[in-house]
Amino acid sequence: MSSCRQAARPLAKCLRHDALQLRPFTTTPSAPAEVYKVVRDRPEGTPDPLELDPNTAVAPWAEKDLWKAGTPPVGSRRRRYAIRTSQNLPFEQLPYQAFQEARKILALDRQKKVEAIAAEVEKMRKIRETDVALFRGGEKKREMKLESIRRHIEHLKIQADINDPAVKRRFEDGLGDMTHQPVPHHPDILPKLTPKYDVELHFRRSKIPAGKILPSNLTEVAPRLRVQPFDAGERLVTVVIVDPDVPDTESDAFSKRCHFLAANIPVSPTDPSLPLGRLNRDAHIAVPYLPAFAQKGAPYHRLAIFILDQPGNKPLDIAALRAQYNKKTVTDESSSSSASTSTSSSSAVAAPAPATGFSLKSLRDKFALTPTGFTLFRTVWDEHTADVMHRAGVPGADVEFRPNRVYSMKPPKAPRGWEAKRQGPKYRHLWKYTKRIRGLSNAKGWIVKKRADGNGKRG
Repeated sequence: MSSCRQAARPLAKCLRHDALQLRPFTTTPSAPAEVYKVVRDRPEGTPDPLELDPNTAVAPWAEKDLWKAGTPPVGSRRRRYAIRTSQNLPFEQLPYQAFQEARKILALDRQKKVEAIAAEVEKMRKIRETDVALFRGGEKKREMKLESIRRHIEHLKIQADINDPAVKRRFEDGLGDMTHQPVPHHPDILPKLTPKYDVELHFRRSKIPAGKILPSNLTEVAPRLRVQPFDAGERLVTVVIVDPDVPDTESDAFSKRCHFLAANIPVSPTDPSLPLGRLNRDAHIAVPYLPAFAQKGAPYHRLAIFILDQPGNKPLDIAALRAQYNKKTVTDESSSSSASTSTSSSSAVAAPAPATGFSLKSLRDKFALTPTGFTLFRTVWDEHTADVMHRAGVPGADVEFRPNRVYSMKPPKAPRGWEAKRQGPKYRHLWKYTKRIRGLSNAKGWIVKKRADGNGKRG
């Protein structure tokens, strides 16, 4: 009886089961069909403003238009697509519980940092109002304390907003303002330069691309420039070659050196060639050409060539330029030796020395020049540099720069491991099998042991 009931229960359950409801018919499209589709071809007529918005542009033609207009798209295409197809909610109001709870924790932490900043500012005020005589080190000690508090305040300012989601979002999107953080390690030769001329560089009939590293024997002769203006008429220009990477060991910095300075050079669209080695010395050259060189061990040197327009096409005073930028002279030993052997002259030839501490900004301001063209090449120490410096009468070919060793700030660690634990006299019988950490190792038989007969034996 029990087995019959067990078999009848599922059957009765099936008979009492209600009929399934029919699936209602609808013409509303499903969610995937409502997704925005990217149109790769440019639409006819006026495009939608959202298509040309840097935050929502996803079409390839819209991205090209934004790049040409100088307003590139923000972030990745996936990010812009998500912004366009989602609700226009502010970033701080995203409906995610974990996100909102994290923002509350960050807000409390920021409030603590702000209170700490206020306390440090109050401490600075009290230190300023305190008499200097109360400090054991005097005014110097007080300034040291104030500077320490200032650095701590700047650190707290950064820590207050370093985890802010809005700040991190702006940084990841490339919208952070970096204009107030200049790089002080690479000073500018000129603060601003708007090129108007096309300048080409040639050494010994070879066209040199900008920034190429050249051998010293190639740059021993003055280059030829091709200065191509794009407006009619002849004009007078000044040509300057500057090396901004001259090491200054006394100040642990870099200074600038003038390698060439010439003025009153005519240039026109029909005559762009400018051979610097063929210029008239008395009429144009203020600082003769000095070959490019870099001392051994120093990084590469950049030789920047500037073209500057003279105001009103008026000639400059070459004598004044020489007096200002070509004051020192040195004795060229190679010229002296060759002149002593010749019959025409037996005296040393005076050659102009490199003008160290040259400032192109000062030259531009004093003579009201306008920089309009630029190119450069680089040089490093090679096998020809010493001979080139000797022939040019430049000292320092025997000087070698070596980098300063930077020691680790971490404390030294004691030896560890199986060998470190068995360095004492207790384990003397194991020394010949292990690598000695302290002292001289005997693994290769370097320690001489005395025999009973007095003869020495290694091992």
